[in-house]
Order: sequence, then C-alpha cells, then structure tokens
Amino acid sequence: MTTPWVNVESIGSYFESLPDPRHTRNRKHLLVDVVVVAVCGMVCGCDGPTAIHRWAAQRLDWLRSFLPLANGIPSRDCFRRLLMALQPQAFQKCFQNWVAQAVHNGDGPARLVAIDGKTCRRAHDAAQGLGPLHLVSAWATEQGIALGQVATEQKSNEITAIPQLLEQLELKNTLVTIDALGCQKGIARQIVKGGGDFVIAAKDNQPKLRDAIETYFLTHLEQDFEELRYRHHETSDGGHGRTDERAYYLTKVPPDFALKKEWPWVKAIGYAVRVSMDASGRETSEIRYFILSRYLSGKRFSEAVRGHWARQTHFKINNIKELWQRALQVFRTEWKDSLWSPRHATWWKG
Repeated sequence: MTTPWVNVESIGSYFESLPDPRHTRNRKHLLVDVVVVAVCGMVCGCDGPTAIHRWAAQRLDWLRSFLPLANGIPSRDCFRRLLMALQPQAFQKCFQNWVAQAVHNGDGPARLVAIDGKTCRRAHDAAQGLGPLHLVSAWATEQGIALGQVATEQKSNEITAIPQLLEQLELKNTLVTIDALGCQKGIARQIVKGGGDFVIAAKDNQPKLRDAIETYFLTHLEQDFEELRYRHHETSDGGHGRTDERAYYLTKVPPDFALKKEWPWVKAIGYAVRVSMDASGRETSEIRYFILSRYLSGKRFSEAVRGHWARQTHFKINNIKELWQRALQVFRTEWKDSLWSPRHATWWKG
C-alpha cells in the first residue's frame, strides 16, 4: 500500500484551538509555532526538548516556509516548559484529529486498525508505589501510526479500556482487529453501531463461541469442505532460518449456528492456521479462530490477521524508548494521561 504524503503546512490548523497555558507576559513565540515544531521533531525521531531544538535549528529555513517564527527557534527550556504545561487531553485531541486526517483513506478499502494492550518498560515508580503503566492503543496497521490510547492500571482492565478507546476513533470505513480479550458482546456491538467492522479472535475466554466455530469447521474439514461455500487465502514466507506456511479460511455464519442469536453482529466465522518449520526440520503448528462482522475476501481476512500480529511486534520494538524519560520520572501523574502519548503516536512504520 502506498503511504500518502502529509501536508505539513496543515498541521498548525489542528492546534489553533489548543489553550495556551503560558502567562501573557514575556511570550516570545506563538503557541502554534512551538507545538508544530515539537510535533515535527518527534515525527522525525527527536526524543526530548534538546533534540527538538537542535533538529529545528538545522531546519530553520524550511520551518519558516510555513511558520512565522518571528523570534527564531524556541529554546529547549521553552519546549520543555510548554509541553509540560499543556493540558494532556486537549493536546491529545488536537493531535488525534491531525493524525486521523493524515491517514484518511477516502473512498478506498476500509482501513485496518489494530487494538492491543502492552505494558510499558521501565514505567513503574517504586518510590511512589506506582506499578507499570499499561496502555491500550489503536494502531493504523497499514500506515504504521497510533490513532489513540487509553491508560489502565493493569492488563485485566483492557476490557473496560477498549470501549473508551473506540469512542475516540472514527469507526466508519474501519476494520477493527482485536485479540481474544476483547471478544465481548458489548465491544462487537459498539463497533458495528459506530459504522465499522471487526475481526476478533475467539479463544478460551469465550469457550462456547470458540467450540462452536471449531466444531463447525472440523465437521466440514472431514468432508474436505465439499459442501461448504468458503473463501480462503494462502501465503508462504521464510526468514531467520524458518519457513511459515499460512492458510486462512472463512465462511458466512450458517443459519443453524448455535450462538447466532447471542452474537447477531457476527456475519462470518473463520480460522487461520500456521505451519512453521525451523532449520533443524522441527515442525510446529497453530490454529486460531475468529468472528467477523463482514464476509471479507480471503486476502483481506489474511491482511487483518497478519496486520494485528505485525502491530504487536512493532510495538515491542519501538516501546524501548519513552518520551523524555527524565520528565516522566518527575511528572508521573501526567504520564498516565498523555505525556507519553505524543511520542507513541509518532512512531511511523519503517
């Protein structure tokens, strides 16, 4: 998929409504100037106020092509003080609006958004009696950027955090993928009501649903799917001394499906099987079952499943860095809301 260019000049318009927390005296720089420079710096990989200042100083001419910057580049202390003083929720709302427009796919196929939770490394504060911070994030799979996130105290709270996160998103023309912890009737209902579709894993937390899907496919598998109308897609790839063969199958929910009345939003069921072989010839396999609100093509179903797995891997790689670690240690309560959010939301896939 080709990633569209982002109009940098339009970034400022999304932050014009942001309240300025500074005193009216001694204001040398416009609020929009400081915020836009900071956002651009973070998108380019800057990990703190000093890095943002150095990055901006080397690109002053380019920045002045769309920002006034009447008094030059703000100092590192100016960046630090302002970003600490901004209202986290207000900033996050402006940032999310810009990101949502940047990844808008117009009349194209439904965008893939993976919702998953991870615990941040080095996020605990033993002195304050605070445990690790757990974040539930919405990730635009094909663009490689986070669209929103909600902090929770522990992983078990993901079930309550996911509905909050969905409220932040524009669900129309969106295909949401969630792991088994999000396999809840209320979540499925919310996605469909918002105009979106879902691909949700079904595991042991919904034993009746999982068993019904497994039994249905096993019954038809014994007959080589001769009497089943289905769609499928197969892939083969290798790397790091291992080869993976993957197959994806889905079919419309049958009229006599045992849990059809309990899950009226489910229009298709599917499964994905992966057979892996390492360099020594040892073979392993894995089967996962899914519920879908739309009867997708086999290829799109595979993209949704693989995209969610890729999102988890990408999160683990990029979660090594946090936004301005020293500031987070001092302002721990702000971290929970969104000090980490801008940095996390600028991780472009690459």
